[in-house]
Amino acid sequence: MRISVSSDMDEPVARFLVEELRRRGHEVLTHGALRPGADPQWAVCSEQAAREVAAGTADQAVVCCWTGTGASIAANKVPGVRAALCTDAYTADGARRWNDANVLALSLRLTSQPLLGEILDAWFAGEASADAEDRDNVAHVKGLDRGRAVS
Repeated sequence: MRISVSSDMDEPVARFLVEELRRRGHEVLTHGALRPGADPQWAVCSEQAAREVAAGTADQAVVCCWTGTGASIAANKVPGVRAALCTDAYTADGARRWNDANVLALSLRLTSQPLLGEILDAWFAGEASADAEDRDNVAHVKGLDRGRAVS
């Protein structure tokens, strides 16, 4: 899988994230502080990672900033992106299952290496729910991307 990763800070957990994704066999595209010479602002690098998902040049993305909130806000402004700020494995599983999230947002402050492993395990094991209500909610969000809600 091709995964776009952004971080506004060159923190140990961000570097570990890139290493861990590669260890799991993913191709990693880096942005922000993880790529020399790139703009490290959270809004800029999160948008870049999210746009790769929306364009189909990345299958998923992981966006990081100190709290994870700014990165998730910026990513969610890109039509077609459903970014979820996850601070634990249960939330990551739910985001994939009920929200069909395609971008994982992480806090550089709260995420330890062991916790990151648990979150990634849950994220990659999760699949979108086939439940009609869950699919209807995701379809509604897709309608919001087009400027209108789907009834």
